[in-house]
Amino acid sequence: MINPIFAPIWQQLGFQAPTAIQKAVYHPLKTNASVLGIAPTGSGKTLAYTLPLLEKLMPRAGLQLLILVPTQELAVQERTAIQPFTKAVELKIQAIVGGANIRRQIERLKQKPEVIVATPGRLLELIDRRKVKMHTLQTIVIDEADQLLTVDSRETIRDVVRRAPGETQLGFFSATKIPILDELPKWFAVPVTTYDVRQQDTSAGAVQHLFVASPIRKRVDILRKASHLADFYALVFFNTAAELEKVAQVLQHQHVKVAVLDGSLRQTEREQALKALREKQIKLLLSTDVAGRGLDITDLPAVVNYDLPVDLTTYVHRAGRTGRMGAAGLVLTLGNERQFRDLKQLVREHYQVKRAYLVAGQITTQKPVQHEKTSQYNQSTAKNKRTSQQIPAKRQSRKKKRQRNQLNKGKHRK
Repeated sequence: MINPIFAPIWQQLGFQAPTAIQKAVYHPLKTNASVLGIAPTGSGKTLAYTLPLLEKLMPRAGLQLLILVPTQELAVQERTAIQPFTKAVELKIQAIVGGANIRRQIERLKQKPEVIVATPGRLLELIDRRKVKMHTLQTIVIDEADQLLTVDSRETIRDVVRRAPGETQLGFFSATKIPILDELPKWFAVPVTTYDVRQQDTSAGAVQHLFVASPIRKRVDILRKASHLADFYALVFFNTAAELEKVAQVLQHQHVKVAVLDGSLRQTEREQALKALREKQIKLLLSTDVAGRGLDITDLPAVVNYDLPVDLTTYVHRAGRTGRMGAAGLVLTLGNERQFRDLKQLVREHYQVKRAYLVAGQITTQKPVQHEKTSQYNQSTAKNKRTSQQIPAKRQSRKKKRQRNQLNKGKHRK
């Protein structure tokens, strides 16, 4: 299935047999069919659509493949992953994202890349400026479709598709299924064949899903202790940027090696933060869901849910950052007892979440046991201590010794 031109790169990157999603969509995409591919995170979806589509492209024939992604980080990441394969067939690839210098992007577009990976907002801006020409386009891929086709963003995606030629092939790829994915022909006016390989896929490694119970105010302390564990490096997810910033300040004050990933950073700062975690220069990378969506950090040991995910889709995408392509992983959620019950209910059909404890420099599912004699001794000692504090010692009374003035003795007697 792997084209001989791509085989040396495939082997050099350490890939072996194609994954379930790569096998399923290879021939449909190569024969111009519009498809929906659903597969777990970390199962190789990027190369699943890239390799068959690159085989159809012609060098120096203008823009032919457009890949839409939800975040800047994912655009840069996918461009980097695809670039070795585009070079092998003499094609050029460019990332177009918001937050980056638009003049530099316009200058690079003069090289006429055959492949563009883009965030929708910046792409539309450049189309409106007539800097991106769509008339030669063959295929549009909507990656992370469960995020790009939400109520808030689906019209933007449809606007991009409307700018393309009418016969443009469409590819939709997602780790989870949302209702609109069953209605793609209605929204995009093309027949779409679905390939859902979530049950057949075996690319995910052994991932533990654990919950450490703690009062809300103690979560930062749990995170600090976890950061001191050997070989513990984690992507930590927050529901709000405000909470992320507050926790980052506390951890930095406690001399924990952390970095943050949120929408306020410049693109170069984001790339530096990701590089720091990949190279293990920091222990924790704190991120919001939007900034962390789709990130591929090789052999990431752990993901931490500092805040409980708002829905199952969010949990799936967070968890998918670890245990990728057969590696082992850990998903650790922090919260109180009520949140533990809520989480188990939320993911009950997909994951088994176990209670865990942070004891003696390790994370364990074995509940710490306090020896009975030690406990009784401690209770007795504490009781005696309280008793001695509550009942003050009785003071002895002493008679005052009066010294009479011998000179005046009997002076006032009548």
